[in-house]
Amino acid sequence: MIYGLYALAALAEIAGCFAFWAWLRLAKPIWWLAPGLISLALFAWLLALVPSEAAGRTFAAYGGVYIVASILWLWLAEERLPDRWDISGATICLVGAAVILFGPRG
Repeated sequence: MIYGLYALAALAEIAGCFAFWAWLRLAKPIWWLAPGLISLALFAWLLALVPSEAAGRTFAAYGGVYIVASILWLWLAEERLPDRWDISGATICLVGAAVILFGPRG
């Protein structure tokens, strides 16, 4: 369940941010902002559903998932092949997220 929430939150956040990017940088019409705002609200709601005792830890672990999802967006939505540095960096971040999520707590 936690992985699904993180994945859906990442998709919602990236889609929402991309709507703003497209409006500002790609000259898309202003109405692109409406679904972008809805998507960003959905992102916040989904991330709040992640079972955790601390918001900061949830957000920190999510960061690694977001980075990997952003590299996937680069590849699938923007049709730009990630290079070895993109993949290496995303892997490092995902390992960091795993340490935050699964590290032993006292």
